[in-house]
Amino acid sequence: MPLGWLYAGIMAIRNWLYDRNLKKVHRFPVPVISIGNLTVGGTGKTPHAEYLIRLLKKDYQLAMLSRGYGRRTKGFRLAGEDATAASIGDEPYQLYRKFAPEVTVAVGERRARAIPAILQHLPGTGAVILDDAYQHRSVAPRLSILLTDYNRPFYQDHVLPAGRLRESRSGARRADIIIVTKCPAGLSKADRQQITARTDRYKRPEVPVFFTGIRYGEPVPFGGAGALFSPDLVLVSGLANADPLESYVRQHFRLLKHLEFRDHHQYSIADLVTMQKALEETGGRTVLVTEKDYVKLIGPELRDLAAQLPLFYLPIEVVFLERQAEFDALVEHNAFTGRPATFR
Repeated sequence: MPLGWLYAGIMAIRNWLYDRNLKKVHRFPVPVISIGNLTVGGTGKTPHAEYLIRLLKKDYQLAMLSRGYGRRTKGFRLAGEDATAASIGDEPYQLYRKFAPEVTVAVGERRARAIPAILQHLPGTGAVILDDAYQHRSVAPRLSILLTDYNRPFYQDHVLPAGRLRESRSGARRADIIIVTKCPAGLSKADRQQITARTDRYKRPEVPVFFTGIRYGEPVPFGGAGALFSPDLVLVSGLANADPLESYVRQHFRLLKHLEFRDHHQYSIADLVTMQKALEETGGRTVLVTEKDYVKLIGPELRDLAAQLPLFYLPIEVVFLERQAEFDALVEHNAFTGRPATFR
């Protein structure tokens, strides 16, 4: 806990410098929408980024900018046909495979330099979505969306290393919208009100709180040609928090074994051999992975061996428990007019 207090103090000084413009803050002529969290990983940023892309891409030429965590490259890169999870990171590559060429996907550690590079390459860009950028204070977003996991809300957590917070809970005051993610489908109105009330201590009074859950799709094959899905399966995940996924799989399939890897794990041939052995030891007939792991397992160095396994990935999408239309209107109005919209 003392180390947590020290780290929180350092972050507080950093935020104070940005708040008073003693550290340079860059603003851009196009709307910038930031989506991120106070915690280290595990709040569902990628499916919420996908939701924003689907919401806005019909009306605006979008660019998605990420740091590209876990990639083997450095600097600014625009995703192209030669992109892989290794070159731009697993989550940006997942977005690239889904939305290119409609949406530009780019990576760059220094967002304040990467945004001008995007605008120079693609001057028709109508908006930039910043992934995992809540602490990236050098860019001033038009709209800042804060995610917090229902299973570990920020108001019950502590700053690193005592907990998983990247900064103190008071950082929530920068948010324009707060979303409580990974909520159970049957979350009651009373529970939603209680959670909202507990965020009131840290957020601005006018900031709305929304609640979302995850909807899983049907497993999609990508391994051995002609492989048929079997509910007797081995689950493979490289997530910050795989508990909700494992719970879903246990409810809907027959989980024989769960091979858990760290978040953003870079898979190897040895990992595929481990999957094969797990099938043999358990009598399983399917290996089920997440979308984020799928895009790494189809990399050129693993593709041939992956084709010999009965591999499937599980698609996911965000579902609003209520007030979806209000959220959509808030995003479009606040981000593209620069004026806050209010709802009764």
